[in-house]
Amino acid sequence: MGRGRQKAKHTKVARELKYFSPETNYDALERELTGHDAPVEVIDDDEVSKWSEYAEGYSEDEPKRA
Repeated sequence: MGRGRQKAKHTKVARELKYFSPETNYDALERELTGHDAPVEVIDDDEVSKWSEYAEGYSEDEPKRA
């Protein structure tokens, strides 16, 4: 495909995406933002201390390599 046709196709797709407005489900958005559907999981201190020795070898950004 030539550059002119390729650019025209990209322009058409960009225009369709710009002016596309799907129906918004505000109820689902509210549930997601307020978190009413997802119960909060409570972690015991015993469980945290049990696994803390394994976490010492890892940084937040990069896992430890063997």
